[in-house]
Amino acid sequence: MSGGDSNDVSGDQSKLLPKEASDLLVQGKAEIQSGNFAVAHELLERLLTDFPNHSEGLYFLSVAQRFEGKLEGAMASLQQLIDMEPTYGRAWQERGHTLLASNDKAGAHASFQRAVRENSSLVASWRMLVELTDRDADPQKHDYFRDQFQRLAALPPELLGVRNLMEEGKLAKAEHLCRSFLQRHPKNIEGMRLLADLGVKTNVLDDAEFVLESALIYEPNNTLVRFDYMNVLYKRQRFELSMAQAQILLDAEPDNQKYRFAYANQCVAVGRFEEALVLYDEFIAADSNAAPVHLLRGHALKTIGRIDEAVEAYRAVYQAKPDFGDAFWSLANLKTYRFEEAEIAQMREKQQDEETSLEDKIHFCFALGKALEDKQDYQSAADYYLLGNELKNGKIQYDKERMSFKLAQQKRFCTAQMFESFGDAGCPAPDPIFIVGLPRAGSTLLEQILASHSQVDGTLELNNIPALAHKLNGRRTVHEEPRYPKVLGQLTPEMARKLGQTYIDETQIHREGGQFFIDKMPNNFRDIGLIKMILPNAKVIDARRHPMSCCFSGFKQLFFEGQEFTYGLEEIGTYYRDYVELMNHWDEVLPGFVLRVQHEDVVDDLETQVRRMLDFCNLPFEQSCVDFHKTQRSVRTPSSEQVRQPIFRTALDAWQNYEPWLDPLKEALGDDVRRQFNVV
Repeated sequence: MSGGDSNDVSGDQSKLLPKEASDLLVQGKAEIQSGNFAVAHELLERLLTDFPNHSEGLYFLSVAQRFEGKLEGAMASLQQLIDMEPTYGRAWQERGHTLLASNDKAGAHASFQRAVRENSSLVASWRMLVELTDRDADPQKHDYFRDQFQRLAALPPELLGVRNLMEEGKLAKAEHLCRSFLQRHPKNIEGMRLLADLGVKTNVLDDAEFVLESALIYEPNNTLVRFDYMNVLYKRQRFELSMAQAQILLDAEPDNQKYRFAYANQCVAVGRFEEALVLYDEFIAADSNAAPVHLLRGHALKTIGRIDEAVEAYRAVYQAKPDFGDAFWSLANLKTYRFEEAEIAQMREKQQDEETSLEDKIHFCFALGKALEDKQDYQSAADYYLLGNELKNGKIQYDKERMSFKLAQQKRFCTAQMFESFGDAGCPAPDPIFIVGLPRAGSTLLEQILASHSQVDGTLELNNIPALAHKLNGRRTVHEEPRYPKVLGQLTPEMARKLGQTYIDETQIHREGGQFFIDKMPNNFRDIGLIKMILPNAKVIDARRHPMSCCFSGFKQLFFEGQEFTYGLEEIGTYYRDYVELMNHWDEVLPGFVLRVQHEDVVDDLETQVRRMLDFCNLPFEQSCVDFHKTQRSVRTPSSEQVRQPIFRTALDAWQNYEPWLDPLKEALGDDVRRQFNVV
């Protein structure tokens, strides 16, 4: 919820300047606090005459109308606001108050529940849920609502404010308020937990880890802190350490179901799939309608190749919760599953249902796109893909110009002279093989080929290089001038060796004894200069795919996290163009450091490309690399089932079925890329 930042100035007829509108909002709020509701109503109406979509104006108008007793008007104002911003928790809370004033207790209860779903920090909504829930009829829900209310009500007002700012996406303001509070109360555990959560939300995970480590020193028996710490370690892919925290929690409370569930998830992270599945089966035996457990069980089964069982697990999710969109997307994401007509009808119904959450609607759109594509109904599939991407893009608000700027910075500061002066001063370990590029470019196939070699371990899309880059950049607001990559010019040989060795040490947990290992994080192409400086003997392979094929495949994919540039045709086309330009730069300043492998060449002549890659990596030829589909290993990416099959050509030209809708993508790719790949 962006508050007054989401103003919409309509046409040239506006008489109010934005400053005047802001003043009217402040005056209207002050009149409400003074009990002058009619005056507030008039002021806010003046504001909305010129700024009809001013979200905060609509919200406070509805409050004034409710206190005036004009309940129909209040509901109309709220409906306009909710139509614009369906995730605005305070609007749902105010709707609950208005319905309660109309004596519609059932409707109010539903609105308060929606309010806390959108913003879990709304104390008033939790309090009203306690009052409106019959403890005798539903003691479990009543006690849950009471616990949530009491926990929030006990927070200092500043921290409650921090939580609300976080829920509304105002993270910079939330961090400022939280740090200000902690300066005065440096050992306040809830404040430290909130600061760590802000670190997670802004992807400053090393800060979050440090804050929680400090909190555990102050209160080593605080299980809430330890649980948060475990989750941060998991996000940092420090799975051995996160598993240790899960074990501590479980040893302390062996019957705590929350800790048992967390332990099962950590088992998946460290590859102990059978142990995890035993625990998931326990949870399902206790509650067959536990939809999230069925989902995670399905993911584990998919990862180890037990696809028929994964399908049944995903079906069990939507049988337990019919509007759980991720169940259907998980089926679609198998790439080999074909939906039944009844499933398609259910998805259509739930996608259009007003009660379905935005996140579930997004999942339904992408799943329906895949289902209808399989039926060759490309018009309908395109409609759902476009809608799903529009909804997702609106939620994440990706800035393609900012990304272009960041990639251009690499070309500006990572010069041939810098690399020549620095030489090979970093950590000499030759262990890593980086596979870079765009998602859906065939990188999982290349990983499967190389991981089929006896000397090479396949791992994950590791976050270590982006984390190092983030650390070198330091804490910056979005629009501050970045320190990285300019700071690479200040690296000393000692610093580079230390950073390279840190990378080798932190990735050791993912290895299984091979002399070499693969880091398949596609976005590492942005940081090839950093890789060269800290790991000069590493190998880098660029997985390249035809731009229309690659970009549209990414546009159809709903990623678990990250890859925000894929949720728009202009966005992904611009990103591909910038990627090609940056890779051309690396070829110029680091000749021979990167091997480019074109996906279409792998499909056309597999063995030749296998030998090219093995020669580049100084590995002897092994037939198992050509027979990659026979290799038994866990694969955690959307292409997991595709790389368990022999090479096939069917997906190469799939984008052509959608050509009538792809002009924005072609335009964004630019003349040079279009000419290079003969895109007309």
